Amino acid sequence: MAKLILFDVDGTLVNTGGAGKNAFARTLEAAFNSRKGVHMVKFAGRTDVSLVRELFGYHGIKSTPPNFKKFFDHYAFCLDRVMHEMNGHECPGVRKFIRDLQALPEPPVLGLLTGNIRLGAEIKLRHYDLWEPFHFGGFADDHEERNYIAAAAFERGQRIIGNHLRREEIVVVGDTQFDVACGKFIGARVLAVATGGAKHHELKQHKPDWLVKDLTQISAKEICK
Repeated sequence: MAKLILFDVDGTLVNTGGAGKNAFARTLEAAFNSRKGVHMVKFAGRTDVSLVRELFGYHGIKSTPPNFKKFFDHYAFCLDRVMHEMNGHECPGVRKFIRDLQALPEPPVLGLLTGNIRLGAEIKLRHYDLWEPFHFGGFADDHEERNYIAAAAFERGQRIIGNHLRREEIVVVGDTQFDVACGKFIGARVLAVATGGAKHHELKQHKPDWLVKDLTQISAKEICK
């Protein structure tokens, strides 16, 4: 039985209409007077820290802690504004799937496993009224690499549920091959949804435990039995 479900954010829970990329571009301009490079970077499945590091490299900006702080301080402000300008939406079936998980006789703990910094994830999910169901998470604040973000989420899950939490009692839900990989890295089962960064046939190559077009095609009982 699944005791912990960890959800990715972008492309899995919500599609923000490019708000993140737009906010990155505005942040570079506002904080570093740099205007190019964002269009050359692939965002799907990446972590915010790795994206910033790559963009710093394009512009010759040193990847120092003060520069990362300067970027993310501006980014949170820009993202909050951009979220009100873009035409995004929650992914199909998300709200019902979460509600059905919560209604199970032994509901699993719900958490996040995302490449967003924590504040970025909160801004995005609060915009769609989807922040409250999640008790905790693993974020880009924890580590630059997604696999180690997953490890941080697992450790927090153990603290909440107990050290008896087994890896096979965790399900990671995500929309890219990186989500599949980080789920396998911590020994979790993986539900892949083709609602964001990768197509159905691309996800299939990475052998998730479940693969669906969207969350309307699977029930909470199926992954928690």
